[in-house]
Amino acid sequence: MNILDKIIAQKHIEVAERSSLVPVKLLEKSAYFEGKVVSMKKYVCDPEKSGIISEFKRKSPSKGLINGSAAVEAVSIGYMQAGASALSILTDTDFFGGSNADLMGARKFNFCPILRKDFVVDEYQILEAKSIGADCVLLIAAALEPARLKELAAFAKSLGLEVLMEVHDGQELERSLCADLDLVGVNNRNLKTFEVSLQTSLDLVDKIPSDFVKISESGISDPVTLITLKKAGFDGFLIGENFMKSSRPEQAAYTFIKEYKKILTEEAEVSF
Repeated sequence: MNILDKIIAQKHIEVAERSSLVPVKLLEKSAYFEGKVVSMKKYVCDPEKSGIISEFKRKSPSKGLINGSAAVEAVSIGYMQAGASALSILTDTDFFGGSNADLMGARKFNFCPILRKDFVVDEYQILEAKSIGADCVLLIAAALEPARLKELAAFAKSLGLEVLMEVHDGQELERSLCADLDLVGVNNRNLKTFEVSLQTSLDLVDKIPSDFVKISESGISDPVTLITLKKAGFDGFLIGENFMKSSRPEQAAYTFIKEYKKILTEEAEVSF
């Protein structure tokens, strides 16, 4: 079994346990359940913002512990003050050290789109995402049969949530595209081998229909890379590890976004 297979096997066990402990009717009583969703599509594409989805991630299977001391409240507020367009919060506990409480903490202090970053295999997790204050859910093409992914996307849309589908090759993209997606992300990290290549994004960007907001994910550590990706056709960028490996992730995000905006301004002046 590769890492992704292990995570998915664990998710099925986790869903069975959680759904027996917290029934759907209880999830539906959450204060967030009837709340209005903040559109990640709109925020990512807003020309006044950076297009960056800043991620809160404590650890990963490939890197181990990335940041064990960061507080989600301070980091998420700092990310938004730095100019991020949206937040991505890891809620997987076993492999990424996150929790639903992390997302609820970010929601409490921020009015912005929040992606629940997890490995969705069941409708229960989508109901759970809505109940903890998420605006968008992640569906990973490598982890779901195309028909199942389409079912889950339609279910998320029925709850008013937006959907980010993640792919890492052309085959996944072709077989999994469906009408109920809002954003399509290209993960530059292969979830089976954890190797990273930005060429993955550049190879796939033109194959994503323009109906969807295009996101490049993982392996982005230089503001200049964002210029290359933006010119290639990406609307947004998901960055986590590059910020989280700093002792103050929010400060790392501020410095990165400031430099990115400076380069954008300089390029605009040259072309003018």
